[in-house]
Amino acid sequence: MIPRVHVVGAGLAGSEAAWQAARLGCEVVIHEMRPSKQTPAHQTGEFAELVCSNSLKSKRLTSASGLLKEELSRLGSLIMSCALGHEVPAGQALAVDRQGFAACVSQTLRQHPRVSVVSEEVTDFPLQGEEPWIIASGPLTSSALAESLRRITGSSQLYFYDAVAPIVALESLDLSRIYRASRYGREEADYLNCPLDKEQYQRLHQELLTAECHPLHDFEEIRYFEGCIPIEEMARRGAETLAFGPLKPVGLEDPGSGLRPYAVVQLRQDNAAGDLYNLVGFQTNLKYGEQDRIFRLIPGLENAEFLRYGRMHRNIFLSSPELLRPSLQLKAHDMVLCAGQLIGVEGYLESAAMGWLAGQNAARLIQDKELLVLPDMTMLGALVQYITCTEAKHFQPMNAIFGILPSFEASGKKMNKQQRQEEYVKRSLEALAQWMKKV
Repeated sequence: MIPRVHVVGAGLAGSEAAWQAARLGCEVVIHEMRPSKQTPAHQTGEFAELVCSNSLKSKRLTSASGLLKEELSRLGSLIMSCALGHEVPAGQALAVDRQGFAACVSQTLRQHPRVSVVSEEVTDFPLQGEEPWIIASGPLTSSALAESLRRITGSSQLYFYDAVAPIVALESLDLSRIYRASRYGREEADYLNCPLDKEQYQRLHQELLTAECHPLHDFEEIRYFEGCIPIEEMARRGAETLAFGPLKPVGLEDPGSGLRPYAVVQLRQDNAAGDLYNLVGFQTNLKYGEQDRIFRLIPGLENAEFLRYGRMHRNIFLSSPELLRPSLQLKAHDMVLCAGQLIGVEGYLESAAMGWLAGQNAARLIQDKELLVLPDMTMLGALVQYITCTEAKHFQPMNAIFGILPSFEASGKKMNKQQRQEEYVKRSLEALAQWMKKV
């Protein structure tokens, strides 16, 4: 028999993966449990059903999301093609007619002569053999399949929640009000420390108590893990809970004054270039506008550029830096690839982008061709680089942001934010064009 590519899950990542493998000449089997068995969030049996929103974010080319859209379009993405064909007016955002979009993806795949669909729940899959499997089961992976993944990867490598802290750009911080130090000086001074006096702390605490939160979906169980309690929930536990928790000042005396602040907000480096920092312990469910307002009360963050806001919701994702290669293969099992939100990307198109790469590489495994690794100067390549090569200890899901792209070499040229974004886009698309010509 001719080897086939098996795709588990027909969400955006699975649908894109199936299309890419099929267009490269492979026989593809899509395993989708809906509509026979539904998730708590989905309502139909259509492929690529949009659950939380019909918006695919900004389509401005000078935005990180817009750049990813352009890259996917140039790479022949099925998801982008169907999205553009079912666009509805939404200003600068790409929004789609949900039903029309899902029907387009479903019909395109079901009518493809090399694609077959099996309506079944996959609870396990072979780890040996000549047929690659792409696991793209999404954040609402069934319990049985999740248990299989847990067994394969190790129980400590599969997370059942998504706790994401805000990320800020280093260059936007007021470093005259912030000092570098690690607690008790035990390590190198890797943390940025924002000192708060008692009055500043009490105001921050009060604002957290009264801030407006995102409503949870019906299918999201309110169950907090002690390691990822939302900052606003921690504030509700008592007036001094934060001061004795993530804002504890002990061992963080200000080297300038030699005094210990009443509380300290720590920022930890989030990327290899050292120009992105996340707020330690500030995973949150606050609305984005509230985060923007309240977190600017922290000394040194008054003019911070928030590249990603915090968020928290039920999710299942792998510890990808420990488990995946940049080809999206499991390190321990060459014929198993993973894609979509399951591997720690956030967003519809980010998930589709991972499906694109997984589908391409699954086909190349069968055809005995060199596997693809995209240049990290592209948005798609930078996303893969982030989720597979960042420090595993602090790994959190990521969406498309300019901050994950490699920084520009020091040239002495001063650029404002818009100019810098334009340069990122120009460089990324040039790198993509050269790479496409090469491969």
